[in-house]
Amino acid sequence: MESTRQKKISRLLQREISEIFMREAKSLTLGTMVTVSKVRISPDLGLARAYISIFPTGKRDEVYSEIEAHTSGIRRHLGMRVGKQLRVVPNLQFFVDDSLDYIDNIDRLLKD
Repeated sequence: MESTRQKKISRLLQREISEIFMREAKSLTLGTMVTVSKVRISPDLGLARAYISIFPTGKRDEVYSEIEAHTSGIRRHLGMRVGKQLRVVPNLQFFVDDSLDYIDNIDRLLKD
């Protein structure tokens, strides 16, 4: 069960990481659209798991490996943005959110 503080920080991190992907880290996205669908933060606020959707899905593996390789730079940009609001900037882990693909697959199966 997430506390109110965890929920607030998760929303803040989701918004700021999305802004980073749109502005500072455009080179990492390789011309794709990267959205942060959810951020979950640990109870000690030391680890944030960000779930990202990558569209179009053709370059998903390339973009994900670029993001993974530059996680420390993304965390540095995040620290510059939320440094006044958080005492410690959490470590970041990125996961590919494939729920949109799952929904698309179900729709396609139901239409047949």
